[in-house]
Amino acid sequence: MAQHQQSILHFPHPEAPPNGAIVEVAPGVRWFRLALPFALNHINVYLIEDDGGWAVLDTGIADDVTRDAWEAALAGPLAGTRLTRVIGTHFHPDHIGLVGWLVERFGLPLAMSRTEYFFAQTLRTHADALRSPAHLAFYADRGLAPEVVTALRGHGLSYLGMVTGLPTTYTRLVAGNTLRIGGREFMIHTGGGHAPEQVMLYCAADRLFFAADQVIAKISPNVSVWPWEPASDPLGEYLASLAALREAIADDAFVLSAHNLPFHGLHARIGDLIAHHRDRCAVIAKACREAPHSAGELVPVLFTRPLDAHQTGFAFGEVVAHVNFMIAHGDLLQRTGPDGLSRTVAA
Repeated sequence: MAQHQQSILHFPHPEAPPNGAIVEVAPGVRWFRLALPFALNHINVYLIEDDGGWAVLDTGIADDVTRDAWEAALAGPLAGTRLTRVIGTHFHPDHIGLVGWLVERFGLPLAMSRTEYFFAQTLRTHADALRSPAHLAFYADRGLAPEVVTALRGHGLSYLGMVTGLPTTYTRLVAGNTLRIGGREFMIHTGGGHAPEQVMLYCAADRLFFAADQVIAKISPNVSVWPWEPASDPLGEYLASLAALREAIADDAFVLSAHNLPFHGLHARIGDLIAHHRDRCAVIAKACREAPHSAGELVPVLFTRPLDAHQTGFAFGEVVAHVNFMIAHGDLLQRTGPDGLSRTVAA
C-alpha cells in the first residue's frame, strides 16, 4: 500500500488504541487493534453489537501475537460476552487468518462474498500453482530481474502459514442485499481491485461505513495484477468501485477502514485516490513516450525508494495493473522486443 498526499480529513479518534486494546468507536461498535508483522503493522478489527453478542468483522492474521491478543480480549473486555458470527471482508490473511480458529472454537457461522470464499479455498488447495512455469513467466517475460523472479518463486506459499483455513460451509454476502446485524440494517457493497469481491457494509440510518481496504485514510490499497490472471484490469475495477461508492455512500458517513484511523471525508478521500492513480498513469505515459519500457523497467520509475524482493513483487503487480488499464483505454501499446520481453510504448 502506498502513501501519498491527501485532502484534509476529520478524525474523531485522533489516536489509535494500543495493539490488543478494544475501545468503543461508535455506539454499538468496538474497535480492536491488532498487530501485523509487516511494514503496515496493524489491522483494525471491528465488533458490531448483534442481539446480545458481537459480530466479528475480520480477524487478524494467524500468528501467536494475534492469538494471544484475542485470548487476552476474551479473558478481559470480552469476558462473559458472546460472539455471534464472523464476517470476512476478503481473502487476505490479515483479514481472515484466524477465521478457522474462531469458527471452530466458538461454533460461529462465517459470511463472505462467494468469490472471496472460493478464492481463499483455491489458494489453500492449489498452492503449488504459485511455482508453475506459467507463473514464473509472468514475471520474467515482463522484465523482472532473474534474481527477483527466483526470490518470488513460490513466495505466495507463505499465505498458508498465515491462515487457519475456512469452514466447509458459509453464508454468501451479495452486493445490493441487506444484512441485519443486531438492530441495524446494512447495505452490502462489494468492489474489485484490491481483492476480487471485497465486502463493505453501510448503515445509512447511522451513517456507518465499514470500508475494509477499499478506502483508507492515509494510504492507497495495493491494486495489482497477479500471475493467475495476467490480462486482468484490477485498476479499472477499483476506479469503478470508487465512483460507485461516491454515489452510494453519504459524504458525512463515518468511515471505519481496516487500516489507519476511522475518519470523516469520504468523497474527498475517494477523489484523492482517483487522482493518485491518474497521476501514476501520467508518469508511465511520459516514460513510455520517451522509450519502450517493460513492467520491470517501470518499477523504479514509479517506486524510487529501494525495495526488497517482497516489496518488488507488490510494486511490479501495481505497475502491471496500471499498464493493463492504460492498454485497455488505448493509451499504451504492447510490443515484444528482440530480447523476447514485453514492453509498452505510448499509443
